[in-house]
Amino acid sequence: MNASPWEKPTLDRLMKYVTFRFGHFEINYGDMHFRRSDNGQAMFNPLVGNLIMDAFTTEIGGEIYGRANGYLGMIAVTGGEVRGTVLKPENRSPSVIGKLGFDRSLGQARVRLTGSVYTTHTSNNNTLYSGSRAGSRYYYVLENVNATESAQAWSGDLQPGFSHKVTAWVVNPFVQVRGLELFGNFEQAKGRNAVETSDRTWTQLAGDGVYRFLRNQLYVAARYNVAKGRIVGGTSDVTIDRTEVGGGWFLTSNLEAKAEYVQQNYRDYPLIDIHHDGKFHGAMFEAVVSF
Repeated sequence: MNASPWEKPTLDRLMKYVTFRFGHFEINYGDMHFRRSDNGQAMFNPLVGNLIMDAFTTEIGGEIYGRANGYLGMIAVTGGEVRGTVLKPENRSPSVIGKLGFDRSLGQARVRLTGSVYTTHTSNNNTLYSGSRAGSRYYYVLENVNATESAQAWSGDLQPGFSHKVTAWVVNPFVQVRGLELFGNFEQAKGRNAVETSDRTWTQLAGDGVYRFLRNQLYVAARYNVAKGRIVGGTSDVTIDRTEVGGGWFLTSNLEAKAEYVQQNYRDYPLIDIHHDGKFHGAMFEAVVSF
């Protein structure tokens, strides 16, 4: 709601700067969710894959935004889970989400910088890093012979297992100068599942660059992404890094073809883990239709 439903001068002035949103929606944690692919929208992702730790979920709650002179702020309270049930209330607490930033034009450049935080004290099944129902673009890789496409749909990604408790923050800088775009993701998350007795920490860094030309019909892009932390049951940190290089062609305003080369490496995993010294690489092709 970004306009007053009543003809009141005070409300009209307030609603020039304030927006409310209530319902079951994609939470506004970080800015990477504006550049990721899902089953319904892949046009805004310049490459094929999302981040290794893919922060995306939908929850029930409400958001309040304030905007003025290029500055923005948001505070939100949600149920902390995708499902809106009332079972096991002793294991549930609300999630609190906040975002601060600015988005302004400085000469020929557009500059945006935001910082976001997400925290929930206890949950039956929090899905901040496991809320994508679309799965990974690199699913079914580095799995054993018993793997299935449905059970291992998120292969290639890292879901840290913070289903019971999580506090995460992320800073996202973005600069656009004519056809050049630069975007960064600096993130840390801390939490645990229901059976763990102490928190684990994961950090994630990512940066991508895009150059668009021929009236934005063609572009080239590259992204580097690394995540480091302790897996469930682990005793020391492991590292995953991914490099993507590719580009795209907008055949029409709602039809796009993408191609990329991707390489991913797993480091410091235990000997008994299938990801020990694991890696994969190859070409990916994707067609996108938006309507």
